[in-house]
Amino acid sequence: MRSLIEKLADELIQAERTCEPISAFTECYTDLSVRDSYEIQLEVVNRKIQEGRTIIGKKVGLTSAAMQQMLGVNEPDYGHLLDDMKVDNGEKLSIDSFVSPKVEAEIGFILEEDLVGPNITYVDVLMATKYIVPTLEIIDSRITDWKIKLVDTVADNGSSAKVVVGEKFSLLHEVDLRTAGMSFYKNDELIATGAGAAALGHPAHAIAWLANKLYEFNISLKAGELILPGALSAAVTVSHGDTITAEFGSLGSVCVHFA
Repeated sequence: MRSLIEKLADELIQAERTCEPISAFTECYTDLSVRDSYEIQLEVVNRKIQEGRTIIGKKVGLTSAAMQQMLGVNEPDYGHLLDDMKVDNGEKLSIDSFVSPKVEAEIGFILEEDLVGPNITYVDVLMATKYIVPTLEIIDSRITDWKIKLVDTVADNGSSAKVVVGEKFSLLHEVDLRTAGMSFYKNDELIATGAGAAALGHPAHAIAWLANKLYEFNISLKAGELILPGALSAAVTVSHGDTITAEFGSLGSVCVHFA
């Protein structure tokens, strides 16, 4: 199994570097487990660390019931955020640097304390949070045509590609995250709205799930890390010339351009 994990990690790294998608692993390797797919993800991440990258945070995906039903699962998944994935607010990115990008709007958490599972609760997350910040996650499947199952997206780092971080940092007590609203625009056209409750009822619940899940792999959430708790609405497909903006009311806004 170790040799297969290394082989599939090679394929994902090559697909990301060349922007040439690969076939879903679940089509060729029907016995791959979710545990195996996390091992593939960690193999890719560890190789990038050896090349000089650093981990700046983690992301939770599949927090909505609709996405879980689509992939036939009953829990979220996660991925790692590395330093070369961070994008400044308003930055322009080349659409050609992605395979098939989509964008999601999320309320990011920046931790002040470590969160080490098991038994992390929603309250623990709130107490460990330093700031919240508006973010956009650019997701991009290295699997052809997004024809993925849970094993495929987990191995592919939760289909994560970039994270755009807003400039306004807010304290948790300044807002009720369950009802905090988000307006999502594509080229100045409102295409979706959402609220914090979309992420497992409250974003902090998603982060608690993540801390406890990571315990299975002897990984923890670290002080200073940016944690993305899940999208507040459906992802939007983007193409050359598009500008995506998410407005979070008093929490600020964040945008990215694709050239």
